[in-house]
Amino acid sequence: MNDSYKYIGPFSELLTLADLPLRGALSDAQLNLQKNQGILIKNEKIEKTGFHDTLLTEAKMLQAGIEILEENYCALPAFIDAHTHICFAGSRATDYAMRNAGKSYLEIANAGGGIQDTVMATRKASEEELTQNTIARANRLLTGGITTIEVKSGYGLSISEELKMLRAIQKAQKHTAATLIPTCLAAHTLPKEYKDNPEYYVDLITNELLPQIKAENLARRVDAFIEQSAFSPKIIKPYFDKARELGFDITVHADQFTPGGSAVAVDYDAASADHLEASGETEIELLAKSNTVATALPGASLGLGCAFTPARKLLDEGAILAIASDWNPGSAPMGDLLMQASILGTFQKLSNAEVLAGITTRAARALNLKHDTSLKAGNPADLVIFRTDQIVNILYHQGQLKPNQVYKNGKLVFKTVHHDF
Repeated sequence: MNDSYKYIGPFSELLTLADLPLRGALSDAQLNLQKNQGILIKNEKIEKTGFHDTLLTEAKMLQAGIEILEENYCALPAFIDAHTHICFAGSRATDYAMRNAGKSYLEIANAGGGIQDTVMATRKASEEELTQNTIARANRLLTGGITTIEVKSGYGLSISEELKMLRAIQKAQKHTAATLIPTCLAAHTLPKEYKDNPEYYVDLITNELLPQIKAENLARRVDAFIEQSAFSPKIIKPYFDKARELGFDITVHADQFTPGGSAVAVDYDAASADHLEASGETEIELLAKSNTVATALPGASLGLGCAFTPARKLLDEGAILAIASDWNPGSAPMGDLLMQASILGTFQKLSNAEVLAGITTRAARALNLKHDTSLKAGNPADLVIFRTDQIVNILYHQGQLKPNQVYKNGKLVFKTVHHDF
């Protein structure tokens, strides 16, 4: 057998997502679903896709490893979660209960909850504990077909604690098949010790933390929360200026409760502006005319009980829309990207093509990946396989139809038995 080659097929339906437009609205007619297809993999990359009988004959001639699928299966590119906070310690279940019972953010904070509760728990945790937490959550996402995961710091809020988080993420990468994309979110919120001196804290993370991250190669992305309760555009400017000078990609927590952050993102040509629940017509037009990806986070809307990102309007205006889970212990504890994306599609009237592109090829752009993650020749063989006869069933069941197999770089990294619906 030639170990360089592997063949999988036949698929009832194969969705490569190749050559879809990067921006704007998509119709399901653009998906170009192929029936009775197979996938030939060579050295971790897609060699070709095509008609099963033809490719099977070629695979036999190449002495490839062959997996024949005896039942109905569908394949598509593996998913990307382009915004998570899965490196943390502690729980905010009490916050969730209090919020649903009508308590305000201030009341929850005064009772010892809120983001500072997670900061305290994360600071108390060892680097090894954070590493293990990150591995466990990354592997859970992997079972959902997600093979690339952005992971933010932001619960340390000091030089040493932010470095601890980023080092934990780096160590976690060695123990999960998923690709972890670390992001420095030291500008998540003001730590209690600097609540009356935000300029001093920003100076610390700008001139001490960012150079150290660069020296240790702990992250290539920098994020900040632009909001009235966090950092203003004026205060965060030195931080983003330094990040750009050092060659970091920039992303922004923008327009979650009030507008303003998206303008900062566009001004810095950020890779993405994430949240956008409070974006109005001005912000939508601004993003649509830019190369900054608008990343919707329906998990936060579900967790907080607030409006969804205006995804339909963003797409109709020509924006690049990605969808991510925002998995975090406070506002988005669910961590189920497929379920959240399908629900967003329902409320925002998104086509299947728009939802699936939002968690694959367009999400790849939000992370500035070197490839678009479609199943076209030359791309890494990251794919997810569902036991069903039609791709439409994946979103129809709103996350309850789970992957049967997940491949990362051509290697089977997850397999289970799920009955089709």
